[in-house]
Amino acid sequence: MISAGDFRNGVTIEYEGDIYVIVEFQHVKPGKGAAFVRTKLKNLKSGGVVEKTFRPTEKVPKAHIERKDMQYLYNDGELYHFMDVETYDQIALNEDQLGDSLKFVKENDMVKILSHKGIVFGIEPPLFVELEITSTEPGFKGDTATGATKPAIVETGATVYVPLFVEIGDKIKIDTRTGEYLSRV
Repeated sequence: MISAGDFRNGVTIEYEGDIYVIVEFQHVKPGKGAAFVRTKLKNLKSGGVVEKTFRPTEKVPKAHIERKDMQYLYNDGELYHFMDVETYDQIALNEDQLGDSLKFVKENDMVKILSHKGIVFGIEPPLFVELEITSTEPGFKGDTATGATKPAIVETGATVYVPLFVEIGDKIKIDTRTGEYLSRV
């Protein structure tokens, strides 16, 4: 159990039957009345963000999230298959469980499988990935004074905005949390 007065960003809690991660919290002490903790909670299963207020003495159960390294094998059309590299156990997840977290992950890449009490609810891709550009418009010289970008499609099919000098066949580094271009490799 964790009391609302001990909330910190990144802490996972069980609340109203779901698992939430604390995105933001603020301890408020109004001039009149009792203090309270205002929080923004992100539902780890659905991805939705809700705002809740707690009394500082209120206790909620802390949720233990297991993170296990697994290798992404392939997609057979409806299921995505992952393998534990130590035990060679395989699991299959559907698109609803994954959301768009696989959009920068290639086959054979390592990901973290997130589970709570044995129930898998999502994956965490690596923070940074290196992917090849498969399609983009040609860039024009002298057109970069404004830091202009153009859309480019990478080998996984995701669209990333890149600087004008990036061309087809270039390998780029992408931050998977924001989906932003970082550098050429």
